[in-house]
Amino acid sequence: MNHLHTFSATEIVAAIASGKTSAQAVAEAYLEQIAIREPEVQAWQYLDHDQVLQQARTIDAQHANGASAQTPSTSYPNFSGHALRGVPIGFKDIIDTADMPTEYGTPIHRGHRPKIDAACVALTKHAQANVFGKTVTTEFANRFPGKTRNPFDPARTPGGSSSGSAAAVGAGMVPLAVGTQTTSSTIRPASFCGVIGYRPTWGDMRCHGVMEASASLDSLGLFAHTVDDISLLRDVIVGVPVASVPERDVKGLRVGVAHQTVWNQCDASTQAALQDCADRLATAGATVSVVPDTAFPVDFGLLEDAHRWVSSYEFARNRRWEIDHHWDAISTFLRENRIHDGLTCSFETYQAARSLLERCRLQMDRLFAEYDVLQVPAAGGEAPIGLSSTGNIVFCTSWSALHVPALSLPLYQGPNGLPVGVQFVAKRGNDQALFAAAKAIMQAAGQRR
Repeated sequence: MNHLHTFSATEIVAAIASGKTSAQAVAEAYLEQIAIREPEVQAWQYLDHDQVLQQARTIDAQHANGASAQTPSTSYPNFSGHALRGVPIGFKDIIDTADMPTEYGTPIHRGHRPKIDAACVALTKHAQANVFGKTVTTEFANRFPGKTRNPFDPARTPGGSSSGSAAAVGAGMVPLAVGTQTTSSTIRPASFCGVIGYRPTWGDMRCHGVMEASASLDSLGLFAHTVDDISLLRDVIVGVPVASVPERDVKGLRVGVAHQTVWNQCDASTQAALQDCADRLATAGATVSVVPDTAFPVDFGLLEDAHRWVSSYEFARNRRWEIDHHWDAISTFLRENRIHDGLTCSFETYQAARSLLERCRLQMDRLFAEYDVLQVPAAGGEAPIGLSSTGNIVFCTSWSALHVPALSLPLYQGPNGLPVGVQFVAKRGNDQALFAAAKAIMQAAGQRR
């Protein structure tokens, strides 16, 4: 077995462009890794080896013939070009694909075949990525788990709802994967699976062709092993010219420590890791300070409830057809929690919750005048033992509700040797600055894994 499956996406693109390898060789290397890891991890809902290899050969043939990525007219710019040429990628199984089933994590839609690709799939294909397949999601991207296991310990959860996407990258089966996040569906599984997880500023990435859970909160989520790869995939999906992550020194980086909001729900080893991270950044020259309670929006403590009402109200209405026609095929957990909350929530409560969220978002913009990033927990600790739950969502609820960009960085390991991420969030719209800060943080803090 060659070692191409250990290459990052940016390394794959460079190696293919220089003629050192081919899209087919890359695909074969990752398929070998999948053959080794998939029986235990079970990250894939759909994967066709022949289809993957045919796509790789097509990508290679296009360049052998001197062809480039197709554009409808030379008068329009082609921002992505060959930005993901030959890079394997997986998509969460709530994201529509025209040449693969999309089943939304439920038997209700088993075998469903969309007619077109979701926008994010089409954009990555245009950049000549090799779409390997569909990764496992929880039921309707909610909290009832699928079959996927944690790549570091199959007795533990990979997190959810983007369980398959995080586990596939964590197990080295693809260098890139796309999930979603309404509450904590990217950041938490990234922490549990030892990869970088990115939830962008809400609204930056188009969700056309992605099953809607709660449009007021839904976002795509990206998984990779390097910040450079996250930035590359973001540029392709946003549809902007691909650019390198800006360089910055950790010295002078203004880091606000905002652990107090959920500190008591972190285990002791995670508390120690978070403190160690802050100490290391301060030693490296960052300006590190605890964010006072008075700096947060007045209604910050109400964000969790507001998120619950908005997400549940919208989710229940989006699932009206399944509720009416397939009630018994919906898990008891989903019926008694998210759907129950949504159907019992009044329109007035929903409106009030939306108004509260927007007030808090505006106040957070002012808070970020004092800080470049906030350091907060990504999860309460290592992935819990057992597969019946995907873990505690509380560590991400407020940040998803506030629409801020977030990254989980795989900096630590817990007492059992499993990954523990540290989450950093930034002001809305400051995603590239967050990437620059993250690279500096990873260099200064060092990965303790």
